[in-house]
Amino acid sequence: MVTKDAVYAVLKSIYDPEIPVNIVDLGLIYGLKIDGDQVEILMTLTVPGCPMGTYIAKEVEEKVKGIEGVNSVKVDITFDPPWSVDRISEEGKNILRGMGVNI
Repeated sequence: MVTKDAVYAVLKSIYDPEIPVNIVDLGLIYGLKIDGDQVEILMTLTVPGCPMGTYIAKEVEEKVKGIEGVNSVKVDITFDPPWSVDRISEEGKNILRGMGVNI
């Protein structure tokens, strides 16, 4: 049986190549639905037109498909609501602060 915990664990291993924080702690994951062996993920990017958007979405799809019991993965990207730094978790903010980012 596929669990949300298993999917989130995999998602936490995926990073925006330009920001050293995983996509969960960045607040890019807006929704997750599991129906048997099918997983649907609603996510966003830090900016519309992000040149790494296709790469990140493909990595999400491939890594989640690697979870035992997952047969199909659908990744939808939305910009409603737009992403903002307010969506970053405290853990993510601490990582960025440690790098000297004022957040």
